[in-house]
Amino acid sequence: MNKQGAAPTELGTRKISSLLKSYAIPGIIAQTAASLYNMVDSIYIGHIPGVGASAISGLAVTFPLMNLSIALGTLVGVGGMTMISILLGQKNYESARQVLSNILTLNTILGILFTVAVLPFLEPILRFFGASDATLPFAYDYMYIIVLGNIITHLMHGFNGVIRCSGHPKTAMGLTLFTVISNAILDPVFIFVFDMGIKGAALATIICQFLALIYTIRFLADRQRFLHFPRPVFQLNGRIARQSLAIGVGPFLMNAAACLVALFVNQQLVRYGGDDAIGSYGIVNRFVMLFVMINMGFNQGLQPIAGYNYGARQYKRVKEVFVLTAKWEVIVTLACFLVSELFPRFAVGLFVDLDDPANATLAHMAPKALRIMSCGFALVGFSMVSGNFFQCIGMVKTSVFLSLSRQLIFLLPLIYTLPIWLGETGVWISFPISDIISVAVSAIFIIRIFKQFNRLEDGSSAESLGGAL
Repeated sequence: MNKQGAAPTELGTRKISSLLKSYAIPGIIAQTAASLYNMVDSIYIGHIPGVGASAISGLAVTFPLMNLSIALGTLVGVGGMTMISILLGQKNYESARQVLSNILTLNTILGILFTVAVLPFLEPILRFFGASDATLPFAYDYMYIIVLGNIITHLMHGFNGVIRCSGHPKTAMGLTLFTVISNAILDPVFIFVFDMGIKGAALATIICQFLALIYTIRFLADRQRFLHFPRPVFQLNGRIARQSLAIGVGPFLMNAAACLVALFVNQQLVRYGGDDAIGSYGIVNRFVMLFVMINMGFNQGLQPIAGYNYGARQYKRVKEVFVLTAKWEVIVTLACFLVSELFPRFAVGLFVDLDDPANATLAHMAPKALRIMSCGFALVGFSMVSGNFFQCIGMVKTSVFLSLSRQLIFLLPLIYTLPIWLGETGVWISFPISDIISVAVSAIFIIRIFKQFNRLEDGSSAESLGGAL
């Protein structure tokens, strides 16, 4: 394939199963690697002699703030990627380049604003998120460096997604693999050899992302490619920015809701279970995230295919790619369910030394939390692909609702009511209940949109569906 590339055209003609394989496998590898990227930090941090359990709990305290940072990145990146996919389907390359410039400009602005707003108040923020005197030093040392490098993280992940949806999934995968492998090498060097502890893990993370960002910028600056930075590089088009942010508001709100939920979970766990309960939640999150990120890889494969074919008004292909993706994502979440129920101690043991007497409470609590939280996870893959599907075709209102319903409408009230009677266990039980409800709600919306697609002929307008573009 030449640099100008025929990749976007094949999205509308090549067999769907073959396309999904070509786009999803690099995405799966990249997202699995990204999950391992986060797990590597946790594994090394959890095995720091004498402080493993406290450090893991401190790392878990940072989840709400990390989710907030991710939310700001997805607000710009996901909306921009969706617009680029649809515009490529319409063969509107000039507008796609302007969207790319907007992604650069908006991510730069938001990244700087986040750092300036958070850094002076980092300690009280972490206290508010559930840090105790024992866990605050670890949470603060880690997040101080991560927040300083926030703009690097935003730009690296945003541009990596652009490279993927513009017909270069293997390049995007390679960049993610580079960050994972380099992080796995640098982590023990900074943590143990340089004796920097949890600070070393954060520094290694930012360094690896910075190196990947340099290559990404060079890739998108190549004017021989059909998608590249226009001149001037920094542009802010009001119409494009509004459309991009409107599409990205769904995943933004989903991550913002995850921030809010993590905050409330931490507060409830501190109240009913203490620091070890927060540490258990952090371990479960890291383990389950491995499977979630595999499904994110499938979603990445779905996005350019669904977006392009929706823009090209090929609705049968849009339906076909959803059904195939949903099947595989359910298989993944079913696998997570089985591993969590059958081998919980093995999963927890990846992150912390279960034989260390200092970790005795955590060793008992974390496997129990994993089994309970995962018992409704078998079909969650369906709701994951459903929310992403509506975002891919620009149906903002539906995407926003599905993004928020599981966490805010279903999960949050349960987190606050069930512990009144069940204590710490009530927090764990809240998750499977909300999972089951969200799958049922997603099914209702998918059935409805499929009925509407069935009434449309390929090539006819989809304005009645409420698409954003």
